[in-house]
Amino acid sequence: MEFVLSMIARPLAFLLQLLYSLIGNYGISLIVLTTVIKLAMYPSYKAQMMSTMGMQDLQPKVREIQNRYANDRQMMNQKMQELYQQEGVSPTAGCLPMIVQMVVIMGLFTLLRDPVRFMSSEKMVFAIHESFLWIEDLAQPDPWILPILAGLATFASFFFQHNPSQGGANDIMQKMMKYVFPIMIMWLAKSYPAGLALYWFVSQFLQIFFNLRFDMLKKKQMEEKNGSRKRKPVRAGKGVN
Repeated sequence: MEFVLSMIARPLAFLLQLLYSLIGNYGISLIVLTTVIKLAMYPSYKAQMMSTMGMQDLQPKVREIQNRYANDRQMMNQKMQELYQQEGVSPTAGCLPMIVQMVVIMGLFTLLRDPVRFMSSEKMVFAIHESFLWIEDLAQPDPWILPILAGLATFASFFFQHNPSQGGANDIMQKMMKYVFPIMIMWLAKSYPAGLALYWFVSQFLQIFFNLRFDMLKKKQMEEKNGSRKRKPVRAGKGVN
């Protein structure tokens, strides 16, 4: 795994060096790099989120099938497949995009955790120690401000994510992720290089807008689906007086 992450980190390091040669500021280069990667992965995020939201919306029907055919596993699986085909949803559709995202994110994490290891330019060895706004050294941890911003952005990203109630353990897990994960991010960001915390903050800040966009697309999709169900064929009449 370390070899794979290193192979992904190297082209990202090349792109970061290229951006720095054009911009001349390491902090801004990190922001631009994060934005470019985030936008490039938008189709992947969209595929994953739309698949996840589609599966979440089907949970009441899924539970109904599970309860009805609890003693007939074969019929249950058949009805599940019929439901997925009818609704145009695949349980595995979001897996590949999620794997791609995680690999790229981990590669970028590997790069920013130890940038000197992947930089071929001597100039970049000094660049990673540049100051940015209130941060004196982007290679050193920022004790409070950036970790708090990263935690808040993570919480907001979860807050604006379309997660309909599913009941039971699923709701408990969602609430734990919503409230506990941002605290974990804030705690970790206090010990990682400020450049890595900056990346996470920008990434989650952009994710807020992605989630708002996905929510709009889902609502539009649901309106179109409900409209098509309500629409009935019009029979030919004798005319209008």
